[in-house]
Amino acid sequence: MKRQVILGAYFPGVNHDTVWSDPASGSHIDFSSFEHWARTAERGTLDLLFLAEGLRLRTRGGQVFDQDVVGRPDTFTVLASLAAVTDHIGLAGTINATFNEPYELARKFATLDILSGGRAAWNVVTSSDADTGENFRRGGFLDRSQRYERAGETLDAVRALWDSWGSDAVVADPASGRFLRDERVGEFSFRGRQFDIAGRFTTPRSPQGHPVVLQAGESPAGRDFAASRSDAIFSRYQKFDEAKAFYTDVKARVAKFGRDPDQVKILPSAAVLLGDTEAEARDRHRDVRSRQVDPFTAIVLAEMVWNRDLSQLDPDGPVPELEPTPGAPAWIRGRAPLSQDPQATAEAWRALGREHGWSLREVVTHVFDRAVFVGTPAGVAAEIDRYVQERAVDGFILGSHVSPYGLDEVVAKVVPELRDRGVFRTAYTGATLRENLGLRPSTGLGEPRRTAAAS
Repeated sequence: MKRQVILGAYFPGVNHDTVWSDPASGSHIDFSSFEHWARTAERGTLDLLFLAEGLRLRTRGGQVFDQDVVGRPDTFTVLASLAAVTDHIGLAGTINATFNEPYELARKFATLDILSGGRAAWNVVTSSDADTGENFRRGGFLDRSQRYERAGETLDAVRALWDSWGSDAVVADPASGRFLRDERVGEFSFRGRQFDIAGRFTTPRSPQGHPVVLQAGESPAGRDFAASRSDAIFSRYQKFDEAKAFYTDVKARVAKFGRDPDQVKILPSAAVLLGDTEAEARDRHRDVRSRQVDPFTAIVLAEMVWNRDLSQLDPDGPVPELEPTPGAPAWIRGRAPLSQDPQATAEAWRALGREHGWSLREVVTHVFDRAVFVGTPAGVAAEIDRYVQERAVDGFILGSHVSPYGLDEVVAKVVPELRDRGVFRTAYTGATLRENLGLRPSTGLGEPRRTAAAS
């Protein structure tokens, strides 16, 4: 039997990929945009929706960066609202483990899982960024070396809270929902280097028991964290060879931790550009790339590697020979670093420029091209299928250069081709996101039972 393709969709915006000037671009704040995106994805029987997170407005040289979304509504509020206008699709929120407490996280995700009937997912991210920390009481106290320690303890504590009700603990009267069989229900105690908490958890066990956990590990420590604890991994490795190398590495790490590699799904981000012919798709791709990386954006993206003001450079000139300054105060704040080794990245960009005769803008355009699949609907479907069947990925989280309407074309034209190939569902079969992803029930307590509230 052919391996089945997993597909999700992320709401774009806080990045250079969005083409704000495109006539098809809509609001990134109005609920109607989120609703259209969600309904479109569910019409295509996609597995999940994926919201990113930004905890600080991005600045460049101390000034607010004016090519980003001004602000994004709260993730939990958006996902809870989308739960009311959808029935099957998963709802994944990117929530930071550095600046949130386990009790709050456990309660919010369990509540979302209950209200949605078992469709909640948490993309666990970390931050050692002192600038982001300024928005929180603790400031930038957490050293970078401790971010995965805190994230690991946060996730372990959250799972302890979810498990405090047990799979058989809920005996709620459907009329009143009042009484409990076990007087110890909700009791928890967790002690570690980051947390020392004990009390009683107030939220009943949700339909999935444990909402699905995603992570985006890239460094060795990040890959180990994701392999040891997550149900799915959101990857940036999109080209076939690098995707397959990442897939092989992470699945081996999953096995090293005594887990079943098939129970951890690898899902890179990707974008699709279609045409009635291959030539038309390539022309459209060139046009979109030129609008995504205009001269100003090329300079800004380079500044994120060099960590210095490059506005004096000609973007259509060569990649600069001057060296990055990673130890200097951050020139661009509010966005994760593009490279853990700026010097090596700068040299790799210079090498691309020399090899192909590319300008700085052309190098940046090549490096940041997210349109992995360019072609006819049948050709794109065949390529997505190849990635999955040859075990380079388990599926993709799809984005677009226009929001919220960029997904419409994929659902209308690519999804039917995948169905014809026998690798994508024609209807939802599982009651929860965990089931639709082919994941087993959450560990430790057996099959979660639905509470009266979820029923």
